[in-house]
Amino acid sequence: MVNVEEFAKRLKIIIDYYEISASLLAEKMGIQRSSISHILSGRNKPSLEFVLKILKTFPEVELYWLLNGVGEFPKQTITKNQHPPLSFTDDSKQTTKLIAENIPDNKKEDEIDRIVIFYKNGTFKSYFS
Repeated sequence: MVNVEEFAKRLKIIIDYYEISASLLAEKMGIQRSSISHILSGRNKPSLEFVLKILKTFPEVELYWLLNGVGEFPKQTITKNQHPPLSFTDDSKQTTKLIAENIPDNKKEDEIDRIVIFYKNGTFKSYFS
């Protein structure tokens, strides 16, 4: 179940992030201003339709963050020509080398360009050789 108080705090974060008023938020979402006011005050719980309208209006809002505070806001969206910032450690080349050394001899003629590890939370790490 969604904690209404915490949901209202996250809705306020969205309003502050976009530097808009509650009434402008309502206008962008195509809903009545009173709906925003009632949710922010804790009087009403957000409906599924309300949550879906937020996600449609603001694609940077992550569903799990909005409902439970888990995740991040704004979520990082990656377009076709964009690459997320990568963090490298000193052992990234070492890791690539170790993996390459464990490939059977008949496959060593192909050089490894990069290794990408995908995590269940949607993030990943990329190691370049």
